[in-house]
Amino acid sequence: MKVVRAEIIAIGDELLYGQIVDTNSHWISQELDLMGVKVVRKTTVGDDRKDVLAAFESAEKRADIVLITGGLGPTKDDLTKPLLAEFFGCDIIEFPEAVKAVSEYFTRRGREMTPLNILQGHLPVCCTYIPNEVGTAPGMWFERNSTFWMSMPGVPHEMKKLMKDFVLPKLPEIFPLPVIHHKVIKTVGIGESWLADLISNWETALPSSIRLAYLPSLGHVKLRLTGFGNSKEELEKAIDEQIDAVMPLIGKYVYGFNTETLETAIAKLLKAEKKTIALAESCSGGYVSHLITSVPGSSTYYQGGIIPYHNQFKNKILGVRNETLIRFGAVSEETVREMATGVLKLFNSDFGLASSGIAGPNGGTDEKPVGTIWIACAMSGRVETKKLQLTQDRILNIQLTGVAVLNMLRICISKK
Repeated sequence: MKVVRAEIIAIGDELLYGQIVDTNSHWISQELDLMGVKVVRKTTVGDDRKDVLAAFESAEKRADIVLITGGLGPTKDDLTKPLLAEFFGCDIIEFPEAVKAVSEYFTRRGREMTPLNILQGHLPVCCTYIPNEVGTAPGMWFERNSTFWMSMPGVPHEMKKLMKDFVLPKLPEIFPLPVIHHKVIKTVGIGESWLADLISNWETALPSSIRLAYLPSLGHVKLRLTGFGNSKEELEKAIDEQIDAVMPLIGKYVYGFNTETLETAIAKLLKAEKKTIALAESCSGGYVSHLITSVPGSSTYYQGGIIPYHNQFKNKILGVRNETLIRFGAVSEETVREMATGVLKLFNSDFGLASSGIAGPNGGTDEKPVGTIWIACAMSGRVETKKLQLTQDRILNIQLTGVAVLNMLRICISKK
């Protein structure tokens, strides 16, 4: 089966200047990959006639489908539409249905349409008009020399709507696509190289129809298994069999699959066990509470939390002894033990979590450098603690502490 090759062209000076991050190309690539379409190149080009036309000419030589985002506004610096007309050798004319759609869009929002806005309904005569239900710039579909083109707005939610409603359903109609099945194993608490060593023999024995990709992210490593074949049911079965084979090796690090997050996995565990939690966050500044409460229904297990940034509140609110703070300091195993125990009692919860550390970039010492973090989880009968040695970056340290605290909670729930 012939590989279907795609190219993504993102247009706009603001992308090159770093004023806007191109999340569109990333999202499009993921969606195409799920369908078995191979992205062969991503190009970012500024608002320059010669550069844009050169990108179009280059893409036509190597791609079966070209997906363009950006440059469709009504102002003079938006060049995509006139340059597509020039590239395909046709005039721009009024599309009455497009003008009507733009007019109705403004009417629904109680806004007056200007002459510039009306021009949004003027399109290259050689394109197929694709309505944009959530914006003013229509999509434009072109076909030439066995290559298919789709031009879309750069606004992410408008682009995604056009992709989901038109482009993605259209691809199987014009290309013979392979059957592809992905399944992602989510792990935490183990680095990529350690994980690779652990599953090396299993990975080597994978059948040729299944590929493995390591996808590391902040504190996590995802293992993506991708199967290629003719039957989705057979691929699902084959991948599930491989997961069953690897789980005895990595099961203690696995918290979920596919789109599941660490916080949603913990939500399931807490609800299943009918347990509650409370947090005392010093260096993480409420970040863990944010993660926990981002899950709908978290009120059934989240009792509450405090941010005792200064020692006096660790003492007055949580009951951390002054002698503990004086002798060992706020960043110590002894202090987080008492913080976790104190917040457990304060909120009458089943689990009490605590963090205290030096997030940086200042405040470190030779004994306790920046990135030194202590975390704890208290429960009936015991307290688990862990020392983290993280980075010099404050935000990164807060985020990594959040992952570590949640993973400690996951382990404690499982042990209990």
